[in-house]
Amino acid sequence: MIDLYYWPTPNGHKVTLLLEELGLPYRIVPVNIGNGDQFKPEFLAISPNNKMPALVDHQPADGGAPQSVFESGAILLYLAEKTGRFLPTDARGRVAVLEWLFWQMAGLGPMSGQMGHFNVYAPEQIPYAIERYNSEVRRLHGVMDKRLAQSAYLGGDNYSIADMASYPWVGAYDKLPVDFDAFPHLKRWHDAIAARPATARAYALRTQVNPDAGKPLSAEERKHLFGQR
Repeated sequence: MIDLYYWPTPNGHKVTLLLEELGLPYRIVPVNIGNGDQFKPEFLAISPNNKMPALVDHQPADGGAPQSVFESGAILLYLAEKTGRFLPTDARGRVAVLEWLFWQMAGLGPMSGQMGHFNVYAPEQIPYAIERYNSEVRRLHGVMDKRLAQSAYLGGDNYSIADMASYPWVGAYDKLPVDFDAFPHLKRWHDAIAARPATARAYALRTQVNPDAGKPLSAEERKHLFGQR
């Protein structure tokens, strides 16, 4: 029913977390971003920003032609609305979940990605950039911790697409562990999501799809990931 164009990165994990929770039938279409698959014309036709994940739903709710969706947040929202799950139907609950979903898309994801780039992947160490993004991600972790001191999950009492969006970006880099001692509510939340069976199934795809996950990048992979296109 669903083709998921995927590579095991934090943004890719967001969608597999939801699909595994929903139990929807889906097929992984690997997009090897180290080989440059994201620049192929057939992928650009559904994801014009040459970023994965992207999705093609062959049984959309309107019964029409296959529906393609790009951008991880849009995919989460599309699937939640189609199935009626992991997004509240009451107006205030819905707003709360969408606030935290877009917070992740605009803040936690991009800032964590820049932190990872300048700490892990950059060819030279730039102290200003490292300090800038380390400090901002720590601030964002503090924002999450304060919120999670007030509610079980980011959107309220129930697990939602807001949590699935943020979870893969908390501790995304093995070399940059989260200071869970400073953020105990964040740790409680993270442990609860990690313990869900659907989370284990989603993350098992990592090595199935990319057996080289975690290995140093080659010069060719760096060119495709960080070069200009």
